[in-house]
Parts: sequence; C-alpha cells; structure tokens
Amino acid sequence: MLLTVSYEWYGSAGGVAFIGSFNWGDDSPCFVFSSLLNYNVKNIAEAASHETGHTLGLFHQATYDANCVKTSDYNYGVGAGEIGWAPIMGVGYYKNLTSWHNGPNSYGCTNYQSDLNIVTTSNGITFRQDDYAASFGSATNVSFTANQFTLNGMIGQNSDQDMILFTQPGAGRFQLDAVPYNVGTGNSGSNLDLQVSLYNSSQTLLNVYNPGTLLNSVIDTQLNPGTYYLRIEGKGNIYAPDYTSLGSYALRGDYTANATLAVRRLELQGEKVSDKHRLTWIIDADEAITKQILEVSTDGRNFSPVTQSPNNLRSFMYKPYVTTTAQYRLNVTFDNGRQYYSNVVTLSNTGNVTWPKLVSNIINNNIMVTSPGTYSFTIYELGGKTVSKGQLANGLNTINTSAINGGMYFIRFANGNEQWLDKFVKQ
Repeated sequence: MLLTVSYEWYGSAGGVAFIGSFNWGDDSPCFVFSSLLNYNVKNIAEAASHETGHTLGLFHQATYDANCVKTSDYNYGVGAGEIGWAPIMGVGYYKNLTSWHNGPNSYGCTNYQSDLNIVTTSNGITFRQDDYAASFGSATNVSFTANQFTLNGMIGQNSDQDMILFTQPGAGRFQLDAVPYNVGTGNSGSNLDLQVSLYNSSQTLLNVYNPGTLLNSVIDTQLNPGTYYLRIEGKGNIYAPDYTSLGSYALRGDYTANATLAVRRLELQGEKVSDKHRLTWIIDADEAITKQILEVSTDGRNFSPVTQSPNNLRSFMYKPYVTTTAQYRLNVTFDNGRQYYSNVVTLSNTGNVTWPKLVSNIINNNIMVTSPGTYSFTIYELGGKTVSKGQLANGLNTINTSAINGGMYFIRFANGNEQWLDKFVKQ
C-alpha cells in the first residue's frame, strides 16, 4: 500500500486498488490519497482498510430496496453518535464504528459477500491465534500492582471470548475501563463494541456492562475481597451486527480500599396486578437521590427507560407495552455522582394488549403512528431529555420530526394511568 499526497494522475477519490491483486505476485500496490482526505487520520485509516480489502478480493458492500433495486453502490451504514456504523467496504468516513460485513455486494441483492470468509480462505491468510482462553479454568491471571492492573488483548473472531481473573485484596471500590483501539475522541475509528461481564469466584454472573450508546465499557462497583472473573467480548448494537465486532482493546483496573459505600440497600420487587405490572423498591443510602429511572428489558441485556419517577416515590404501576416476559431494574444516581443498579425482577407477559404502534422504527422524515384511540405521546432522548410532546387521535397519525436530530429516541404513549414505551431511530 502507498499513502501519498499525489492524486492528480488518477482523479478525485480517496484511493484505488485492483481487485485480488494480493495474489498476483508482482507487488502491485494499492493507493490512498491522503491530501484528498484532508490528512484526517480516521479517513486515511478507513481508506487504507477499504483499498486493502479490494486487493484481498472484496467488492463494495451495496444497498438495495425491498424490491431488490440497487439504491447505492456503496453502503453508507446507519445510525449516529459513537455507535453509528458502516461497513469497511461501503463508506466508513461518516460513521464512528466500522467493520467487515456480510451483506449484498454491488453485483446483486442476492450476492452476499462475507468479507471475513473471503479474506481468510482465498489469500493464504488465517485468523490470528487466540491470545486468551475463554474458560474459567484457563482464565488469564492479572495482578494488582500499586492497586492497579493493565492488560491488552484482541477479539479476533465473533466467537472469541477472553476470560480474565483478578483477586481484590480487600473490601473496596473496583473500577475498570475497557477501551477498544481507536484513533480519536469518542472511540473514533474503532472496529469493536466491547461487552464486559463480571463473575464472582463461584462463577456466578454479577452484572453485564455494555453501555448502549458507547463502544467502551466501564465498571464502577463495590467488591468484597476475593477472586473475580471478567469476560471480554465483542458485541453488535442497535446499528451494527455481531458479525465482525472485532479488534484490539485495553483494560485498566483500579482498586480503592475502604471506599465509602453510598448504598446499604437497593432492592426492587414486582408483581402482576390484573393486566398491569406493579414495581416497588427500597433505597437505604447516606447520599441524596438525584435521579431514579425504572428500566425494562425483553432480552436481559438491553434495558430501556419506563419512567423517571420523582425522587421521593418508591412504586410505579402501568400496563406494559411488551407482550413477552419483562425484566425490570432500577437505575439510581446519587448527589455524589455515583450510579447504582438494583436487582433484576422478572414478570411474565400479560396477554394481548392494545396501544399505539409505530408503523416503522426507522424514521427518515415523519413518524407514522397507528392509534386505537386518544393518547398523549412524549419523545425523549436516551438521557431522558424531552424533545417533543403531543396528542394522538384514533387512526393513522403523523408526527413531525423536522426539529429532531439523527439518533435513537424513546416514545412514550399514555392514556390515563396506562403507559407504553417504544424506541425508534431517526436517520
């Protein structure tokens, strides 16, 4: 590969390569034109990966509509923010997270191109040897030095899991920063969305850490002295598939002895009351509560807000929007900045329910909602900030989104004491 400022001989493009030239045996290079990429490190890295992919036999990842009509020779990806994603063999300049992909190439909607399979079967190239074992019995032991440990690793395949063991010497605060390799602020240019799971010495899962809007993962919790395990793996998100969340990462663990425990008790309880779910909770803490959010999940991993209750309330009842089993937890923030989660409560489905429904969860222009009657709606950001409110009438409703930026949002429908929650992505 040649990175050069000279592009005039070819034309206005980020780079150029011959398809399959890696196997020609004559050292034919591919080119990346750094001056046309404004000497931007991320853009140069994206172009370098893209052109290298061509030399290894990859065509462009394209997009098609529902009728198999090509809409673009290049897949520009989806989403916004840190987890906005695009395939490397599409156009990765405008999305924070990029990866190899298994999708239709530019020669037809049924011509699925598995980038990894082609690269590792047609060029004499294989996956890197796994650096850390995936089992508890073979976990890699890291030791605290001056109350800190560091470790570098790599997720080499989508089935790869790295198991790390550490021993905390005493009761206190444990903090972990798990950061994917990147080239700038906000994990710019990363190919890996990290998930970290924490287990105790009995190999019992304590918690899963995978912030929905971030590529890195952070643990900040109180632990008793003893042995613990960390499982590191790559995951997809609402925009990116699991297929190739791959790449290098760095861990940094910190132990602070005798850290003040702000919470003595944080317990959530739940019960079914007719077709509703009733949640109650107990909070026993020294610090003042600044925010408490009841969250729900249908898969046990991805939680969405149900309601942000006033800080003095300890119960909430509503008719759930999910018809499958619901899992609840309480997300509490205190005035010292610390955030804690309660235990998870599981309540079974409540049967068939009727509520307003989005025509589509992917929004390009306006939101279309079918409603069985008169309901209010509230749209808010992931952090809880309200961006729009209004009323729905019976039938098909149109909600204007011209003032809403691209990204993921939640929409809550309400009718008296009943509430339902859904999410959508504004492109």
